[in-house]
Amino acid sequence: MKIGFTGTRRGLSAAQKDALLDTLINMAEETAEVHHGMCVGADDEFHNMVRALYPAIRIVGHPPDDPKFFAPAKCDVMWSPKPYLERNNNIVYKCDLLIACPNGPEKQRSGVWATVRAARIAHKKIHIVWPDGTIETR
Repeated sequence: MKIGFTGTRRGLSAAQKDALLDTLINMAEETAEVHHGMCVGADDEFHNMVRALYPAIRIVGHPPDDPKFFAPAKCDVMWSPKPYLERNNNIVYKCDLLIACPNGPEKQRSGVWATVRAARIAHKKIHIVWPDGTIETR
């Protein structure tokens, strides 16, 4: 299985980190690779979590073309930089499951929620890990 990840530049709450860790542990045997957007905050935390838990899982980076929030990370494969929405759509396209860690309810001007909406349109399975650690599957 290929997992895509999206989260905010503000990073993960403590409860999100715990829930995400549990999710990754439960999916370890079926996960072949993960994709993330290489930004500061949640992407960087996710990358470090995956690398620490499973050094053999292939990590694919999808960097933004705007270096302002870029978080350099040692990925096994790195796509060429793209505008945020195009990059997010590439993550959705390449994954079987999208894990989203928003910092609150759905809103229009949010990269996390735009990625979730793209995953819905593409009929991808979605796990939303809320700030309180609850997980909603869509």
